[in-house]
Amino acid sequence: MNSSMPRTIAFVLFSYAPGEPAGYERAVGALAEGCRRLGITPLIITSGPAEAGDADHPDMVRLSSLTLPRPILKPDILAALEDPEPVRVELRRLLADHEADLVVWVDALYGLGYLDAAPEGVPTILQVHKVRGDDYFDRAIAAATTVCPISPFMESEAREQGYETSAWTIVPNALFAPAQPAEREERERLRTQGPVRIVSRAEPYKGLAELLEALPADWTRPVELVLAAAGFEYWPGMQDEVFGAVRAAAVKRPDVVTVLEALPWQEVQPFFAGAAATIIASYEPETFCNAAAEAMSTGAPVVGIGIGNLPHLVADGGVMVSAEQGPGGIWPALSELLEDADRYHATSQSAVARTAFHAPDEVVRQMLAAVATTLTH
Repeated sequence: MNSSMPRTIAFVLFSYAPGEPAGYERAVGALAEGCRRLGITPLIITSGPAEAGDADHPDMVRLSSLTLPRPILKPDILAALEDPEPVRVELRRLLADHEADLVVWVDALYGLGYLDAAPEGVPTILQVHKVRGDDYFDRAIAAATTVCPISPFMESEAREQGYETSAWTIVPNALFAPAQPAEREERERLRTQGPVRIVSRAEPYKGLAELLEALPADWTRPVELVLAAAGFEYWPGMQDEVFGAVRAAAVKRPDVVTVLEALPWQEVQPFFAGAAATIIASYEPETFCNAAAEAMSTGAPVVGIGIGNLPHLVADGGVMVSAEQGPGGIWPALSELLEDADRYHATSQSAVARTAFHAPDEVVRQMLAAVATTLTH
């Protein structure tokens, strides 16, 4: 990297698609926005085949040597990379042709970090969205200039699995826009009258059907759930199963529950700006939790199950219930928060303050500082 402010930063994630309702993809989109705000050109390298609308995203380049179906299943990935050399060669050529000054492998496998394909002299960052503990992960760590877990939870998970993390630097996921909280008067109106708004992809471990099943009989406030299908699944038909379970639970309470279509990335924060609060009901640990950060940036508190990164991210910007309480404990905790005006507004203000360092340009600066520190040692 020739200067403190590179001209081009490349992000490699073979499952990327603009607007994809998934954490890795959403994180890349926000970092690309941060680059643009700083006058840096983002380059996003992903797999083929080409899709309608690609021309609307000139910063995105598709690999011809790696094509994957949608939705993607892990066996598809391993089969497509059985002979990785053509992918490595093409990836290195693209990075050289586009004169990338810095390469961000978004994952050891999904971000192709294990291939070690950066041109000579170009520094690299391995993001850790998940601790894989396999050969892909080990090879990617060894090849990277800098390793950046996305949360304190990810760093602690790596330490628990025996990785030496003292030289790693936590760089959180970015928001698409800086925090923009509602005025106090509007926030008070939302506290008393606003809907509960939830944004999630269709994954069983998000606990959405269970959350709706636990809705108290006397609950009268609107609950608006944006549910979206991503371009990958853990097993065939997984997302259809989730949609079916959520809709079956929602139809039991048509008086309050509405299931909405997916939103573009840039519309999620404005959607949360009209919410009294949001809920994160995941019963498996969130490694970061973009939806929580997006809601907090508008002043909407987060109520959720206190596992994974959620307690680190939210802290006094929301309320956590125990895993033992589960979704049945979320609704009473939310009611108590909404009914206590002083506590609610203090929580809302804390939520906004905790997202101050998640503005897109700020997170890119943190990322550049991390690699600069590594290069000077």
